[in-house]
Amino acid sequence: MERLQKILANAGVASRRKCEELIAEGKVTVNDKVVKELGAKADPYVDVIAVNGKKIRTESKVYLLFNKPKGVITSMSDEKGRSVVADYLKDVKQRVYPVGRLDYDSEGLLLLTNDGDLAHKLTHPKHHVPKTYLATVERVPHGDALEKLAKGIKLEDGMTAPAEVEYHDADPDNKQATISITIHEGRNRQVRRMFEAIHHPVVRLKRIAFGGITLDRLQRGKYRPLTREEIMKLREAAESIPAE
Repeated sequence: MERLQKILANAGVASRRKCEELIAEGKVTVNDKVVKELGAKADPYVDVIAVNGKKIRTESKVYLLFNKPKGVITSMSDEKGRSVVADYLKDVKQRVYPVGRLDYDSEGLLLLTNDGDLAHKLTHPKHHVPKTYLATVERVPHGDALEKLAKGIKLEDGMTAPAEVEYHDADPDNKQATISITIHEGRNRQVRRMFEAIHHPVVRLKRIAFGGITLDRLQRGKYRPLTREEIMKLREAAESIPAE
């Protein structure tokens, strides 16, 4: 839900101030009902909004779930000609952008959209939107090492927030282990740096969930539109701000 004057301005009706005047003058309707309150909110993708009886045009919003392969850059173009996300979305007509990033060497769940407001909220630190990864690391970490990650560990850019960490799988020969880790931040290469801090470097990293959305059975290199229920779940996650 957005303030009505913002929706009108984004649709190119007029400036924000002029749109406020139109609302106050009773020239704006939402679902055929006149709205004069400047604080009124609406959903531009569900509600029918009109000015002087003429329905406004809103950009069609696109929300995609992509299973990014390793060795693909989280970008829509690359001046060096390397493989980018856009190479896998050539039949998508609208221009979309990645929500956050996945490292070149990482794989898994990547969201893409042209909904800039939602993307900003999903990646803003204050919202603490959860992201879950499967990290395959060298050797099998002891429980006390994982406890350090769970409580928060000091990196060069400060302490990390508490994380949810548990064993997913372990090599009986103690050569590797796969750890499930859920973080609520988005620092550069954060998961890799966290495991390096406990002396268990990551050899494979896959994101499997973001804001309650999961990869499920989506094949590597494939994408699909999000369902309405998934979009609503992301919006709820984006609006959730933990209490201090």
